[in-house]
This record gives sequence, structure tokens and C-alpha cells, in this order.
Amino acid sequence: MQAKDVVKLALTTTQDNLQMYLGDLSDADLTVRPVPSANNIAWQLAHLIVAEKFLVEGVLPGATYPELPVAIATLGQERTGKVDPPEGYLPKVQYLEWFSKVRSITLAAVDKLSDSDLDKPNTNSMAKFAPTLGALLVLTANHTLMHAGQFTVTRRALNKPVVF
Repeated sequence: MQAKDVVKLALTTTQDNLQMYLGDLSDADLTVRPVPSANNIAWQLAHLIVAEKFLVEGVLPGATYPELPVAIATLGQERTGKVDPPEGYLPKVQYLEWFSKVRSITLAAVDKLSDSDLDKPNTNSMAKFAPTLGALLVLTANHTLMHAGQFTVTRRALNKPVVF
């Protein structure tokens, strides 16, 4: 196994975990806040989509992302996630489609990397936290898992079964 394969595995498994946590949730479930000050899952999904594009575009060779829908870009850039968008939320399927679209671009670009590419310096605003391209890609995978872990609190508030 090459280093890029480990990165791809991290990106793929965290995407699978995210989908597992969301599988039985309805569109309305995505807008539930388990406590008043918590971000809902819809905001977190938009944030993950926007963040992945922000984190790796321009640093990961070959990763060119499409313009995101306004509803996702606007919600995902909203810093606190504590204000519901006036136009409402998108259906779950659209968040998942866009997450998959962005993640597939990242995965395709990672597949073309060499091990030495992963050691190249990260030059974006996250360089302090992830000094190399490899570290940035692991941070991207971990970011997904961190938010997926937060989904479990909403699942509990909705009395959904434990899935993992």
C-alpha cells in the first residue's frame, strides 16, 4: 500500500461513516438542533462541503471544484450555523450529492499523487495545523469524522438507533 492509498482510505471511510449516520434521517431531522446553541446537521454538511473545497483547492494538484450552489455556499460559510437560512434548507439528498461530488474530486486528485507529493509544503491558511499536503488531506478526513461524531448527538435527541 502506498501512502496515497492510506489517505484515500481515510477520506473514503469517513465519507462512509457520514452516510451511515445520515441513512435513516429525514430532511426535517437534518434541521434539528439537539440543544438551542448547537449546529444542526444541515449546517454541518454545508460546512463540510465548503470547507473541503476551501482546504484543498489550490494546494492539491488536479483538484478543481465546481462552483457550489448558493444555498450550500452561503450556509457553509456562515460562521456560527446558529441562524436558519431565510430560504430554508435543501433536501438531504442534495447535501449528500454535493458532498460526494466534492469528495470524488479530492479522491481522484489524491490518486494521482506520489508519496513525495504528500511531503510538499501546504501553503494555505491551514499550514500551521497541517504543514504538508499529506497532513492537510488527513485533516480533511478527520474534519469529516469530527462532524459525523456530532451527528450522533442529534441522533440521540431524535431517539434514533445507535449505528456505530
